Amino acid sequence: MNDKNNERVYKMSFAGVYPHYIAKAEKKGRSKAEVDEIIYWLTSYNEETLLQHLAHKTNFKDFFEQATINPNASKVTGVICGYRIEEIEDPLMRQIRYLDKMIDELAKGKAMDKILRK
Repeated sequence: MNDKNNERVYKMSFAGVYPHYIAKAEKKGRSKAEVDEIIYWLTSYNEETLLQHLAHKTNFKDFFEQATINPNASKVTGVICGYRIEEIEDPLMRQIRYLDKMIDELAKGKAMDKILRK
């Protein structure tokens, strides 16, 4: 992935993508609460801080830079959007892809304890 594509993603509003995460999960019989649980696990945010980011239309760069990433996030591996997560050099892009991968696993019916790497 090139720097130009990364910058485009970093500037995207998290609030603009969040409904797509929920729709993807709900389409497969999963819930908004499960999407939120994944976000809380990955970022250490809670309902209040997530709602603040959504209200302020925080971009992906700031959303992840202000988060405390779960130390077990590096256990999220595999391919997402054609890229092997563990080979993504840019730490911010890797964090974004962790979330993409976990939402993908949710939509594919994986159990929450497996998604949350417990």
